Amino acid sequence: MCGRFAVFRSLDEIRRSFGTVNPPPDFAPTWNMAPTRPAPVVRLHPQTHARHLDLLRWGLVPHWARDPAATRQPINARAETAATAPMFRDAFARRRCIVPVDAFYEWQARGGGKLPHAVARADAAPMALAGLWEGWRGPDGAVLRSFTVLTTPACPALQALHERMPVVLEPPDWPLWLGEPAGENAGTIAALLRPSAAAFRVWPVATLVNNTRNDGPHLLDPAPSRV
Repeated sequence: MCGRFAVFRSLDEIRRSFGTVNPPPDFAPTWNMAPTRPAPVVRLHPQTHARHLDLLRWGLVPHWARDPAATRQPINARAETAATAPMFRDAFARRRCIVPVDAFYEWQARGGGKLPHAVARADAAPMALAGLWEGWRGPDGAVLRSFTVLTTPACPALQALHERMPVVLEPPDWPLWLGEPAGENAGTIAALLRPSAAAFRVWPVATLVNNTRNDGPHLLDPAPSRV
């Protein structure tokens, strides 16, 4: 699962890391990104096919939806079925993207409750989460661009937290995932959707992150160890 994340490094740094060419959008760092909010996303521009860093709304609205308010808007998609599920298959084939994050949160079920933990790369590099994006055009012609994050079975280091985790892509995989090389096929794309072999830092954080109105670096402060 991936239901909350932090993205706080500058967009100029993200732009350099991912090789995007457009001016970075206006975005304030957040340590508590929640569904329905706009987040930075790396995608290929539909006309130029150059890498762009744009703000897209978290929660996928399919292009064929008649009424977004009456349509399910998933924040996650299972990697195992995204290529064939009606909600995701068109975006999987044509509109794959990368969601840069500095950390994501996962809630571990324990003692009748759920305790939040933060997860970040051990090398402090940004995590590149595999995503899908869509553009929905309203009756007035305005376009709503949105995205979802793909999930896969958790790697051994994270299995104690949750059975699933976001798909984390490594830099050599970025061109293929974004659709830059010619001659891609479903098999090569599917091979990227595996549990990550990266080294992760995992630590408990306070339940302040449970409230989407809370934000700031303190949300990543380690909480006292729990037995």
